[in-house]
Amino acid sequence: MSEQTEGQTVINASAAEIMDVLTDFEAYPEWAEVKSVRVLERGEGGLGTKVHFEVDVPVLGAASYTLAYRYAPADGGMSWVSTQAQGAVSHISGEYLLSQVDDRETKVIYRLSVDLGVLLPGFVRTQGERRVIENALDGLKGRVEGV
Repeated sequence: MSEQTEGQTVINASAAEIMDVLTDFEAYPEWAEVKSVRVLERGEGGLGTKVHFEVDVPVLGAASYTLAYRYAPADGGMSWVSTQAQGAVSHISGEYLLSQVDDRETKVIYRLSVDLGVLLPGFVRTQGERRVIENALDGLKGRVEGV
């Protein structure tokens, strides 16, 4: 399994508002680099606990995977690990950690580890993870702040 790559940003919103966007999986194709999403199982409060994704991985092609989610208490974030993966991706794990800075700002840390279905040098994989993290954080910030 590969090491995690990390990125962070501050969003002008409460942790609860950010979690509302993060847990609205069906809306991911509108702001994240995801072709399609299907929630397979829901847990307490209707939160997705098993979610299937289809994505296009630049240069490597299509991938599909199912992630199992766990949620931190008090809108503190969420973590995931793949239970199934096909195509350009063989395993994914990661987390969003949220910490309220003040009444209107929340620090978001995104950690991601992706094992690809093909062998690539570590620095290429890490650069790809960084790109995914930057795009995800930019997309999340824009979605939450309405930018």
